[in-house]
Amino acid sequence: MREILITVMLLIVVIAIYNVTIGGPEGSKQHVRDSGGRVNGTIQRINP
Repeated sequence: MREILITVMLLIVVIAIYNVTIGGPEGSKQHVRDSGGRVNGTIQRINP
């Protein structure tokens, strides 16, 4: 029983860390999305 509790708590901690560092509004995922949008805009403005 104790092992199950420790496993569940560890999973909760991992999910919380993921949400704060990657999945949240200030996470890496959003920063990559924003950077991709800026690069896309720059490429579209290039005049051949």
